[in-house]
Amino acid sequence: MAWILAQRAVALALTLLAASILVFVVLEVLPGDPALLILGVNAREDTLAALRATMGLDQPAVWRYLTWIGGLLQGHFQNSLTYGVPVDELLAPRLAVSLPLAALSLSLAVALALPLGVLAAARRGRATDTAILALGQLGVAVPNFWLGILLVLLFAVTLHWLPAGGFPGWEAGVGPGLAALILPAVALALPQAAILTRVTRSAVLEVLGEDYMRTARAKGLSRAAALWHHGLRNAMIPVVTILGLQFSFLLAGTIIIENVFNLPGVGRLIFQAISQRDLVVVRDLVVLLAGTVGVVNALVDLSYAALDPRLRHGADGARPDD
Repeated sequence: MAWILAQRAVALALTLLAASILVFVVLEVLPGDPALLILGVNAREDTLAALRATMGLDQPAVWRYLTWIGGLLQGHFQNSLTYGVPVDELLAPRLAVSLPLAALSLSLAVALALPLGVLAAARRGRATDTAILALGQLGVAVPNFWLGILLVLLFAVTLHWLPAGGFPGWEAGVGPGLAALILPAVALALPQAAILTRVTRSAVLEVLGEDYMRTARAKGLSRAAALWHHGLRNAMIPVVTILGLQFSFLLAGTIIIENVFNLPGVGRLIFQAISQRDLVVVRDLVVLLAGTVGVVNALVDLSYAALDPRLRHGADGARPDD
């Protein structure tokens, strides 16, 4: 297990290095001058030159990259070009919105997908299976931003059950904060739940045909008992794999959903930074999001050993040169 952890750590470090280089190079070749954007087109050339020197834009690109990465490794973020404060000061209050939103969305997706996928597999070929597959296909086809608009029209405009957008802040109370996140969380969760339901159904159907499931049935266990006690854990490996991949799509979806619902989260911060061409914020957030996805994928890999003891025992006995 220690060797697997070391491998995942090295892979994560290489991924972050590649992502940082790619982001820096792409932003370097983009047209436009950040100093001109800040001061305006009527700014004097000497003023522009002074601002470029203050921002470090007069330094070689390699030196600016090394300075940037060195600061990130030490936990020192550069100042935003637009707001004039370190990026971590912009990020901290927005994580208080985006992290609960992501956790709520994933929880809803899993809570919907697992029972529906198992139910569809247990009733394969019946009306229940057909209905679940049809709903899953609809969930995959509907964009989350359009679904969010429909949810606002129904639950906020028509029924007045939930707020249409905005975030009151956690200082207003947990209840109002969660109420503001319910509709965007549902809009994010339903398309992910549709995909996860189909994967769960396929994984459970594959497990139902295994020999150990027939043995469990032969020992007197019912179909449902054999599935819940012996089959479901083995069926979770492909489900967890897809769940880890969905996390990256969830992060991308927050950029749109947070703008639809006017939530002051990380997704909206990225959108604003791109619109304002705040390259410091863009590159820091992209690298941080890449690191988050890498950590989640590493945790998914490690969870395989918890789900399947054979993988854990095989990893403990593996040699570094295997």
